[in-house]
Amino acid sequence: PTVKRVILRRIDSSRKCLAKRVPRSRMAPVEEKQDLHLELYHKKFLLKTTDVPGIDKAKLQASILETISQHDLAPVYVHIAGELGWTVDQAKLAAMKQKNAAKLEELEAKIKDAQENLGETEVRDALHAKADYLALIGDKEAAVEAYAATEAKTAGSGNKMDLVFSQIRLFMSLDEWHGVKKLLARVQTLCDNGGDWERKNKLKVYQAVFAMYSRDLKQAALLFQDAIATFTATELFTYTQLISYAVITSVVSLDRVTLKAKVVDSPEVLTVIDQVPHLPEFLAALYQCRYKDFFKAFAEIITLVKSDPYLATHTRYFVREVRVRAYTQFLESYKSVTLSSMAAAFDVTPEFVDAEVSELIVGGRLNAKIDKVSGVIETCRPDARSALYAESLKKGDLLLNRIQKLSKVIDME
Repeated sequence: PTVKRVILRRIDSSRKCLAKRVPRSRMAPVEEKQDLHLELYHKKFLLKTTDVPGIDKAKLQASILETISQHDLAPVYVHIAGELGWTVDQAKLAAMKQKNAAKLEELEAKIKDAQENLGETEVRDALHAKADYLALIGDKEAAVEAYAATEAKTAGSGNKMDLVFSQIRLFMSLDEWHGVKKLLARVQTLCDNGGDWERKNKLKVYQAVFAMYSRDLKQAALLFQDAIATFTATELFTYTQLISYAVITSVVSLDRVTLKAKVVDSPEVLTVIDQVPHLPEFLAALYQCRYKDFFKAFAEIITLVKSDPYLATHTRYFVREVRVRAYTQFLESYKSVTLSSMAAAFDVTPEFVDAEVSELIVGGRLNAKIDKVSGVIETCRPDARSALYAESLKKGDLLLNRIQKLSKVIDME
């Protein structure tokens, strides 16, 4: 029996060592459920929006209330009720608060017991459990204090990064993006001081979501592409959703060559993209210059963008940038083209093309001019030297204006 126990211990030790040596990408992916608060955040957004048709709002409201009751989320209940204009059920709220207080009292007792009878690791675990519970019920201020107390007892940058990630998700669910920005800067500092590769890749996804919400779609696209092969942040969203975000942000921000190399021909993208309705046609039709099919898929993608809490506020910007991308790609093939030919390619009327292209030309987004008499669009592409010269003049004028303003301030002093 003694020999058997020794052999079993050695086998177990060998397995642990092997698990440490095998990269995560070669192991079976561990699917983690989406963070409860982000799930509620998405449902709350769909309940508020008026831009997405076909939403069963009664069912959504019932689902939100069921989740709140199931987990006794008293602070979340008050927050959502205030935001959506619901009448608070005081008896229900009092019962949830009572359960919250009892649970917190239990956690405090475990912390006290750990401090008196156990070691530093057990104290840290007890503090972490309290912080996670406060974050779960949505008590932001108390959760931030509890996470700070936990971090003070935590060794290693990786574990500290996990604590900050938990706070970021809580702030995201409350739409407090200024706080998210500060926390991302903090977790970046921790990462620079010794984060492991898995947490570094996870940080890219969090940064990509913030960039997307902040309308920095090019930065978001680059970060999403870096995260595709090593995605582990399933607490934010699914892998399919990651691919969806990567495609949508890349279409409006990457040039044609980069788009083909990083997205159109990407094996990871090709594996999953069919699971998102209309997205394969949207991407393929744009790259293959099938503009009629592209615009049909584009109409459906707009609905997808409107239903996403991170992208919805940028819907008009996204629509405009996609139109610019499609029109620019079409006009690059011609020195001049008739309005009727362009209208036929996009399956719209010449009047629509005239109005659309005119608006974009006036805004400086298309290098072209319209001969209304002949019904022709003429492209006028500036060469690289002329474009650089014009940009230098513009920046020079801006610099001179700033110097003049500064000189006036100095003279006054």
